[in-house]
Amino acid sequence: MRIGAFARLPDEDNYFGFLKQYGIHDVTLSYVSHPEYRTRFAPEAANRGEAYWDFPTLLQLRAQCEDAGLNLVSIENPLPNWCYEQIVLGQAGRDRQIENVAQTVRNMGRAGVGVYGYHWMVNQHGATRNSWRTSLTTPGRGGAQVSSFELERARQGPLFREREYSRAEMWSNYEYFVKAITPVAEEAGVRLALHPDDPPIGSLGGIPRLFYDLDGFKRAMDIAGSPASGLNFCLGNWTAMGVDIQAAIRQFGGRGQIVYGHVQGVQGTGPAFRECFLEEADCNFLETLKTFKEVGFSGVLFPGHAPYTTYDGARVHHGLLYATGYLKGLLQSLGIDHP
Repeated sequence: MRIGAFARLPDEDNYFGFLKQYGIHDVTLSYVSHPEYRTRFAPEAANRGEAYWDFPTLLQLRAQCEDAGLNLVSIENPLPNWCYEQIVLGQAGRDRQIENVAQTVRNMGRAGVGVYGYHWMVNQHGATRNSWRTSLTTPGRGGAQVSSFELERARQGPLFREREYSRAEMWSNYEYFVKAITPVAEEAGVRLALHPDDPPIGSLGGIPRLFYDLDGFKRAMDIAGSPASGLNFCLGNWTAMGVDIQAAIRQFGGRGQIVYGHVQGVQGTGPAFRECFLEEADCNFLETLKTFKEVGFSGVLFPGHAPYTTYDGARVHHGLLYATGYLKGLLQSLGIDHP
């Protein structure tokens, strides 16, 4: 079990070197690391047949990470939301978008990048964040700023798209996608890692959400029926679901379905929650790591969504490093030596 970090390329400010100073050796990237993302994945290009990750770029990014002494674990959200919206909503053109995903997965396999992290959320037009919040400046401990969500406030907003969608439609669209892409992932040797809905509530903006409870994740894994399909086990969202996290880890981790995870501190559940420092969270991280160890999980956990504290700049350095040190200490107390 290891603690990793979110990163991006190009590494203009030696962030890779900074991570190594703190004993972090695993990173995950996203679509903004593609050197041509502004044109290749632009909204007007989303439905073209070339809106996928090319092999040379993937190979070069992996080499850049390895040359810096880091391991590229995954690419999360390799394509921006608008590059697979037709897939999620079952609209005309989804087959072309699925082929872009398939070509990305094939090239990831060829380049030795083993995990494709994705989600199944549709947010408001123009939203750049996958996680939907009603505040990004909620006062936390000592005046730190944290994000929070209140369903009653969110419900005042308009529909996210031109109409309301049914839950049956959304499940049909998901099954169509998974049955098309899972065989590609199997052949490429790439694992698909599904992130929970954030916030984990049943519906938002007229669009039902599928992955906000145990049943949704079980159904997703059953639909795929393949070791290539697994979970990005985001502890912040699992906390906000208000479920037994240890039981969920045993259920999915015991079957080898947890590919890797995110770590955020959360207080409260779906209708109203806020993020916080890890030791303030409703999740007992010591017991959680014990359970990961019990089921044999040996992947990477990525701290994220840390509180914004005094002296933080564009990157939330202090909160993330605090979380990293906290988790490393817990792992050490469990006899797990962090590489």
